[in-house]
Amino acid sequence: MKEFQNKNQWALILGGSSGLGLATAKKLATHGLNICIVHRNPRMQDTEIQEAFNTIKQENIQFKAFNTDAFKPEKRDVVIETLKAELGTQGKIKTLVHSVAKGNLKPMISEDTPVLKHDDFALTINAMGISLYDWTKAVFEATLFADDARIISFTSEGNTKAWQNYAAVSAAKVTLEAITRNIALEFAPFGIKANCIQAGVTDTASLRMIPGSENIIKHSLIRNPNKRLTLPEDVANVVYLLSKDEAFWITGTIIPVDGGEHLS
Repeated sequence: MKEFQNKNQWALILGGSSGLGLATAKKLATHGLNICIVHRNPRMQDTEIQEAFNTIKQENIQFKAFNTDAFKPEKRDVVIETLKAELGTQGKIKTLVHSVAKGNLKPMISEDTPVLKHDDFALTINAMGISLYDWTKAVFEATLFADDARIISFTSEGNTKAWQNYAAVSAAKVTLEAITRNIALEFAPFGIKANCIQAGVTDTASLRMIPGSENIIKHSLIRNPNKRLTLPEDVANVVYLLSKDEAFWITGTIIPVDGGEHLS
């Protein structure tokens, strides 16, 4: 059943060319949401990415993609203005998904590798945390949100646990969650709901960038009650559930989607 079909509603997915964002785009398209993906990838990856995008287009929905820097205000403005022109007065953004990963994975102390500096924290927190508010504000001011809109972002257990080399990203995740709560509070009068999904350990390119990721995977397989890693599709399924009309009363929350991994 494509419950979003013919409603002229869109999902705007920041970071939708791989991992959780791409899985989410595919899932929402199967249920009739039009898809707009903002991503940043080198030309050498274009063939692989276009193949994935073609799969989405086969769902008989409208599709747009912008290969641009989502963190630069002038680039964001171009995306918003283009969408506003093409969606017209009827097209609206039902779901805004924040799935961007840009930050520094450096230790605080090291004798032989670069260590975290103030600018590393600032870059990471801005990209993986504050940018959620920047995009929310831009879409809101352009009057592009649907009357019952959803904002969904992805956090991790790094919000409460200390992992080696993860300090900057951990700080960004905490920022992301704080901003989500206040969006849920302050934008509620305009029909906007905001939630974070705390995904379990998922074998993505972003995870592989973390030093010691192999040990994180092994440990997760041991402690997860279902004895497997979280899949991007597991997370995408919950984004879809949160986008449904019936989920309109869920806002300001952090929802674990990890098969019970957080229990131990």
